[in-house]
Amino acid sequence: MLRAAPLLLTAVLMSLSACSGEQAPRAATPSQGHASQADFGTLRVYYNLLPTLAMNESVARSYGVQRSADHALLVVALRQRNNTEDQPVEGTVTAMATDLSGRQQQIVLRTVKTGTYTDHVGSVQISDHDMLRFAVQVAAAGDNGTLRFERGF
Repeated sequence: MLRAAPLLLTAVLMSLSACSGEQAPRAATPSQGHASQADFGTLRVYYNLLPTLAMNESVARSYGVQRSADHALLVVALRQRNNTEDQPVEGTVTAMATDLSGRQQQIVLRTVKTGTYTDHVGSVQISDHDMLRFAVQVAAAGDNGTLRFERGF
């Protein structure tokens, strides 16, 4: 039985090496984030959080952010809902991120104009295997509410 152990181990290792289909290991690619939306009365809020490394250079430049492995960009867009299409609306946005240890980050948001639309953007510090909980307060056109969501990195 002891003589068969090296042969068995060799067979297992060879079969495991075949699982890769002889492809070379690849570097991990950053996730693109998860765009979401929420409605508060006639106020529609679009929001997204994505690692800045997932942004191409021109998009990062248009938002005025520097791409780095330890930052993500929160983007919040306020729209007024109507029957045909959403219209831009001015409003206020504040945001806070909390990690699982309870450390809080107030996210400083600024406005970025894109044509007739205004986005509220802010950077948040992230690290590998981080899970952040977000609370985003929005108000515009007489409606307001709080978005709550989580993102992992």
